[in-house]
Amino acid sequence: MIRNLATKRTIQSHLNNLRRFLIEFDHKEVDADDLQKYLFKFKNKNTYRNHLSTLRVYFREVLKREDLVSQFKFPSVSIMPKIIPSKEELRRFYEAIFSTKEKALFLMFASSGLRRSELLDIKMDEVDFERRALKPRAEGETKGVWVSFYNQEAEEVLREYLKQRKGSSSRLFPHAESGVKTIWKTARVKTGLKITPQVLREWFAQEMSNLGVPERYIDAFCGRMPRTVLARHYTDYSLQRLKEVYDKAGLRVLS
Repeated sequence: MIRNLATKRTIQSHLNNLRRFLIEFDHKEVDADDLQKYLFKFKNKNTYRNHLSTLRVYFREVLKREDLVSQFKFPSVSIMPKIIPSKEELRRFYEAIFSTKEKALFLMFASSGLRRSELLDIKMDEVDFERRALKPRAEGETKGVWVSFYNQEAEEVLREYLKQRKGSSSRLFPHAESGVKTIWKTARVKTGLKITPQVLREWFAQEMSNLGVPERYIDAFCGRMPRTVLARHYTDYSLQRLKEVYDKAGLRVLS
């Protein structure tokens, strides 16, 4: 479904770009100079690439005049290296969070590698508290979620949170979206650290790699492998095997 939506968005983007181009030239015949002047209007590299991509398809597939656009090259886009926080920075941010629920969420994000939506939506019956395993249900064969775990640090704070937890919601962390926005924002202001669930997911992947965990297992924990692939190699990616790999790493977030 996600792939289909992405395809629809791409098609719509091309149509919008082409409509703008045709209006600009009022369906008149254009040459390479006209194309150059038109493309140079787009100062943003990503916008330039997007419009050039549309024109390449249009001139190659529709007008059969690839020669007019072949001289135009896609600009290089600088890739900024990801800045992964240190454990000291994680501790500072964690200590700036005043809610037990949000502290538990912080450690669960950092020690599981799950996406924001996956952890916020996880149900009580999708948690194996004995094995510290998280098994979010996923629809569709291409959904990559399989199973992940949380460490002992998270387990201790999670127990404290569950003692205080009220209501009968099926979610492990009901109404957590607002807390992640407001309480975590307060912690960011206090510490000056821009730490989000996505940053913790990236930290998890980097730290597990530093601890010697093979990339294929990190991908499994982070839900980057299709369920069909995982199912074909079930023995290597069984809950028991993944638990062994996770525990052997000895992941620690705050120490």
